[in-house]
Amino acid sequence: MQDLDTIRLNFNPESLLLLNVILGLVMFGVALDLTVHDFKRILRAPLAPVIGLVSQFVLLPALSFGLIYVLDLRPSLALGVLLVAACPGGNISNFIAHLAKGSTALSVSMTAMSTALAIFMTPFNITFWASLNPGTRAMLTQINVDPLDLFGTVLMLLGVPLVAGMWIHHKYPAVAHKLRKPFRIFSLIFFGLFVIGALAANWANFMKYIGAIFGLVLVHNAIAIFLGYSSSFLARLEEQDRRAVAIEVGIQNSGLGLALIFTFFNGNGGMALVAAWWGIWHIVAGMTMAAFWSRFPPKGQSVN
Repeated sequence: MQDLDTIRLNFNPESLLLLNVILGLVMFGVALDLTVHDFKRILRAPLAPVIGLVSQFVLLPALSFGLIYVLDLRPSLALGVLLVAACPGGNISNFIAHLAKGSTALSVSMTAMSTALAIFMTPFNITFWASLNPGTRAMLTQINVDPLDLFGTVLMLLGVPLVAGMWIHHKYPAVAHKLRKPFRIFSLIFFGLFVIGALAANWANFMKYIGAIFGLVLVHNAIAIFLGYSSSFLARLEEQDRRAVAIEVGIQNSGLGLALIFTFFNGNGGMALVAAWWGIWHIVAGMTMAAFWSRFPPKGQSVN
């Protein structure tokens, strides 16, 4: 464990670009099922997205701070946990919410809103919570997320595919219907290949340090998912909204997390391992939940 902070993962900019392209295509496939009417319910009932955003940007960072205190984590792992908790929802959350028979429109709305809020909330949460821990305080570097870069990423990965998919659904519903199933299959195959490739490229490091991060990420991710579902349950949201909120809080934009680590923390090994393994594990956990929930659609929905 002595050299944990000095290792460098084999996760280059080309890999992040490939992931972004795949996520954009996944978003397009999800949007083929959406219409403008799906979002009107969100505007009429804003409670669900508010509950989700409070869980994501207020409660999750606080509970994450409590977790690193209870587990007495070394500073690099602790700061990695705090950074992941401070990131907005990941784009794959929309796809997983869709498969889980959750409210896709709510998931998409939360992703968009959380990404916009992340311009301010991500740097704030990292610096605020990390400054309260002596070990992580020493590692702090001032974080400055470029709003134009962040909005550009949202536009390309979320906005453009969303508008394109919804436009095709509106103008050519028969075409959208034919494309839905192929895009689902495409998404599953390419996400699987990407996960396998990421593991293969970093196999030696993952095997060496898996004991230090596997249980940590599993517990942290479980806390996030439980937090999202329990908070929406207490708020008496509908079941499809509870699923969407749980998935949105539990699926973080680990790509953004890695970018921040390599940009502001010199690719710190402990932090990078937490974010990279989270990026893999949340797909496994999310797809497992989706497979289970898809067998039990909320009242009023049917199995496709």
